Amino acid sequence: MYAVIRAGGKQYRVAPGDVIRIESTPASHGTVEFGDVLAVSGSEGQVGLPKQPARVVGTVVEEGRHEKVLVFHYKRKKQYKKLRGHRQNYTAVRITEIAFDGQSFKAPELPVRQPKPKKTETHEEHHEDHAHEAHAHAKPHAKHAAAKKGGAKKVAKKKTSGRAATKKSSKKKK
Repeated sequence: MYAVIRAGGKQYRVAPGDVIRIESTPASHGTVEFGDVLAVSGSEGQVGLPKQPARVVGTVVEEGRHEKVLVFHYKRKKQYKKLRGHRQNYTAVRITEIAFDGQSFKAPELPVRQPKPKKTETHEEHHEDHAHEAHAHAKPHAKHAAAKKGGAKKVAKKKTSGRAATKKSSKKKK
């Protein structure tokens, strides 16, 4: 069982339980209804237009932005380059029901997720962690200790070739 719908200028093949990302759509109370159903299939091998108006309903799962797409404009020989980035907004929708010609196909209900209990730290563990951190910061590393004491820095001297040195000396003699 599937349907072909149009949303945001694009066409999507959806079945109950599918999650699709469509162009950002305003949702009323977390539900979206797609009225523009192009084709439906009640069983394998049967695809056609519904005799009565079909209805596809979904619930909003999340709203966000796609990954960045880089747009690069370039004109050769004119020193023209322009780089722009674009992130398109989207709404992720889970298809919950497809209804047409008196039939209704619903997606199975998802189990409600329970939040994991947070690990609580005892008072003694908290003090042990801070004691360990204080001990780690009290002892500086050998490299850092040498740098703080003013360790010798190596300065490379500029070498001049013998030929350049002779030219300078010959000019001074005149």
